[in-house]
Amino acid sequence: MKSKLYLLLATSTFCVFIGRAIQHLVWDAPFRTLLWDEGLLRGFVENVLGYNWFDYVTSPTTDKMINLSIDLFGVLYLLAAISVFFLNKEGILKKIGMKLQIIGALGLMFLAFLYSKEKFMQLGQFLEYSAQFSAPFLLWYVVTYKEEKFPILFAKCVIALTFICHGLYAVGFYPVPGKFVDMTISTLGVTESVAKDLLLTAGILDFIVAVGIFIPRIQKPMLAYMVLWGTLTSMARLTGHFHIDFLGNTLLQWLPAVIYRAPHALLPLIILTQINNAKDTAKMESPNFSQKLLSNIGLAN
Repeated sequence: MKSKLYLLLATSTFCVFIGRAIQHLVWDAPFRTLLWDEGLLRGFVENVLGYNWFDYVTSPTTDKMINLSIDLFGVLYLLAAISVFFLNKEGILKKIGMKLQIIGALGLMFLAFLYSKEKFMQLGQFLEYSAQFSAPFLLWYVVTYKEEKFPILFAKCVIALTFICHGLYAVGFYPVPGKFVDMTISTLGVTESVAKDLLLTAGILDFIVAVGIFIPRIQKPMLAYMVLWGTLTSMARLTGHFHIDFLGNTLLQWLPAVIYRAPHALLPLIILTQINNAKDTAKMESPNFSQKLLSNIGLAN
């Protein structure tokens, strides 16, 4: 299977996994926001493990175990990324790869939860990662059922949630992240007040296109905008932190952040190409996506 749909989904999924693998293996991930949560874990640590809480959080052994867990997730994502190349073949490597797609996707959901917890359980922070953790599920589905039908409604919901939640931060529903302002200033060379005005405008447009992709008459230009904006906001992670004097470190630190955001542009592109290739959008829909997915991971009745 080497259809355009498959290649785009495979590219999207590979980018998410390889980007997150580099992040975990080279840099860090917010595991400590959970594993150092005194309100949640103090009772378990002191009553079950028998450690004093202060000794637990200051122990070099604890820190090494947390770093090890981060590395193990990095290895998982690396293996999931490599396995993408074997999904269009037959044999044991494909079977292993299919399992890795599901396990890896669940790992990405856990990572989204950690980022949400880091921001006081803001639901918008979790759902902003919808496109990233859904990409492997979509690839798994297409490879498993070898269908030309694609769950467009599901994919639209996923990318709409990503844009809406990004917009919630841009317009100030949640506190506007300082990094959003800094990236805008660094990339465009504008003042702080202008940067905030631009973010507000961008956030409003995020809401408009998130709704517009569900309106047949305007869905194509809305999706085209998503492709463009998803690309630009991903690249901003690099352009907003670019230092020519430290080119190697800049690329190593920020290029992964560009790469794992690939679904923000590729997923709307996939939807757009599916619409363009079909005479009747309804024929592309696959209403059993959720049921088939849940049944294969043992969660359906």
